Amino acid sequence: MTLPILSAENILLNQQIATKEEAIRLAGQMLVDKGYVESGYIEKMLEREEMTSTFMGNFVAIPHGTDDAKKEVKETGITIIQVPNGVDFGDGNIVKLIFGIAGKGNDHLDILSNIAITVSEEENVEKIVKATSPNDILSFFEGVN
Repeated sequence: MTLPILSAENILLNQQIATKEEAIRLAGQMLVDKGYVESGYIEKMLEREEMTSTFMGNFVAIPHGTDDAKKEVKETGITIIQVPNGVDFGDGNIVKLIFGIAGKGNDHLDILSNIAITVSEEENVEKIVKATSPNDILSFFEGVN
């Protein structure tokens, strides 16, 4: 059975997150819980963050595993965590939307470009941060499934 890449169950609204590490662990744990990755993927996400920040600007971070994390990925998937009050990803970079991603093969490249296009519009980010239901957020990513 193939899991949907993004579904309403993969979206958490109104989260309070204290640290970047906590944010990455939550995004990773959601990917584990939904069956997209093995639990070792979370450590690979943290390793990736040590190498280079996954902060993308515009209040968005896209934590994902290192290149050698592929063996931990079972299915391509995305989780979205909305943090209206923001979480500091270092250097004063405040993140209000966290996209945890896991890609089978090169799927992650398509996912990253879809997300990047959507969140490059500041008004889209504001609307997603203010969204009150997972389905409101899903509507921004119709092409991802």
